[in-house]
Amino acid sequence: MNIKALLAGTALALGLAGAAVAQDKTKVGFIFVGPIGDGGWTYEHNEGRLAVEEHFGDAVETVYQESVPEGADAERAMTQMALGGADIIFTTSFGYMDPTINVAAKFPDVKFEHATGFKRADNVSTYSARFYEGRAVQGHIAGKMTKTNKIGYIGSYPIPEVIRGINSAYIHAKKVNPDVEFSVIWAYTWFDPAKEADAAKALIEQGADVILQHTDSTAPQAAAQEAGDVITFGQASDMAEYAPMPRVSSIIDNWAPYYIDRVQAVIDGTWESMDTWDGIGPGMVEIGEITDAVPAEVKAEAEALRDAIAAGEYHPFTGPLNKQDGSAWLAEGEVADDGTLAGMNFYVEGLTGEIPQ
Repeated sequence: MNIKALLAGTALALGLAGAAVAQDKTKVGFIFVGPIGDGGWTYEHNEGRLAVEEHFGDAVETVYQESVPEGADAERAMTQMALGGADIIFTTSFGYMDPTINVAAKFPDVKFEHATGFKRADNVSTYSARFYEGRAVQGHIAGKMTKTNKIGYIGSYPIPEVIRGINSAYIHAKKVNPDVEFSVIWAYTWFDPAKEADAAKALIEQGADVILQHTDSTAPQAAAQEAGDVITFGQASDMAEYAPMPRVSSIIDNWAPYYIDRVQAVIDGTWESMDTWDGIGPGMVEIGEITDAVPAEVKAEAEALRDAIAAGEYHPFTGPLNKQDGSAWLAEGEVADDGTLAGMNFYVEGLTGEIPQ
């Protein structure tokens, strides 16, 4: 064999070996609804992606696309990711539900994981966190700390996940402060700092001295800081740059253990379609540091509430509770079932305003 043929054969062997190594890597994709620098929802999902990289090292390759609108754009992004060789794709917003199901049907060998939705298939799992558990803790602090008895709430979209949070926060604010009133502004976006800031300012002008949010940017924190004497809570991530005021605590979504577990299942060949809905107990929902802006007694009560929920000793939706129209919902001591919570489309008694259809 001449030297050229020998070198060519060696190069081919090395190339094939390299291809085999590349093939052995598990490719993990993420579709994000906002920018990874949003400081909230997408930021925490991206922290989960980085945790996957750190945990698995060279055994995985992660890819992501950020700021993907819900709808046809999401379907295109998922299709491109599947065509690009992804073994598993995490689609991280409620509005990605139908696009995920549609694309999964075209790529039966790719595993899909959809966050916060309810539609599954043989190659589609769903996962979410019980954010409403964290809202109970926030509601307790809010009810104790408001001086005007007016609490503002910035909602993204009127879907069950957001309605659950509003109800949970209200129930627990009302328990400790019967005079409390909630005002809800719907932003119809997950991430739009200008809209979120406008909503916060409008609520503050209406007299709210506590702002809660189910949107993803830190704009409401900045608006509250500018207004002064208004408290806020970090949403999805700690938003600690606004601590100790106005941000006095937060709900943190900890996706990393779930992402690592599901990628491991793909590697092991044990992945199956399933539904996961975890809360404070398993660690998917964390309560961020309660700052010294919160009185020590209120902080202790909030921590006790957090711990009772984590231990399964207390459920945030425990009767007696009525629906907004006064009709009976839960009797004394009765706990809401997951089916009702998953499809929640009503306010509890005491909340004013209508849920947009």
